[in-house]
Amino acid sequence: MPEPIIRIDNITKRYGALTVLAGLSMNVMPGEKLALIGPSGSGKTTILRILMTLETISGGHIEVDGAQLYHIPSKGALAPADERHLHRMREKIGMVFQHFNLFPHKCVVDNITLAPILTKRVPKAVAEKRAMELLDMVGLADKARSMPAQLSGGQKQRVAIARALALSPKIMLFDEVTSALDPELVEEVLTVMRKLGSETDMTMLLVTHEMGFAHDFADRVLFFDRGTIVEEGKPDEIFRNPKRERTQTFLRKIVAAGHRV
Repeated sequence: MPEPIIRIDNITKRYGALTVLAGLSMNVMPGEKLALIGPSGSGKTTILRILMTLETISGGHIEVDGAQLYHIPSKGALAPADERHLHRMREKIGMVFQHFNLFPHKCVVDNITLAPILTKRVPKAVAEKRAMELLDMVGLADKARSMPAQLSGGQKQRVAIARALALSPKIMLFDEVTSALDPELVEEVLTVMRKLGSETDMTMLLVTHEMGFAHDFADRVLFFDRGTIVEEGKPDEIFRNPKRERTQTFLRKIVAAGHRV
């Protein structure tokens, strides 16, 4: 059996007196497609932000691709990681956010090439060639010179996916990437994610309220509530036959709101 590409061991995350994650442990295998579901405020997005080093942890340890994320070896023990180590670890992970976060003053292709050129010293011509390949993959090759303001929300999110892929991460994190979109634009983003899932062996963690998509896309589903994993299993186990009452209640409310599971 391969080793997990992500090991989360007994981590906690606190904001003052508020505990958002309470002794959380979980593993993610290489190439696994993992859906994180649960009510708002249950800690799902916090996990992604911690993996992306946008938030720190209050306790515990995380390994990514065989290396400690927040610690470095020092005199036979582990010491807090410095910024150089965090930067190196960050290169293994890409993240797509709910609100796109494109640079409004740069055209589409420049949004995609900026990070490879600045952080990896990729020559501009090479970065632009790769950017055009990625834009073709997400169906936006004709928008390369457009400005973000000229794009729909779905197009912006597809550019954001291409931008995250430009750094060739081993792990992709998707944080509610369709929740800010008009309903008719959701499917075009989900189509790109399906393509990415079927055509690559990239590890993908998905926080979503699109339960039907999570059921069809994920290898495994984790249901979170109050900073802990209440239940986990294959999509059919969680969505068709949940064992915990809290999971059952959550899914009943989702169905009652008109969503497919």
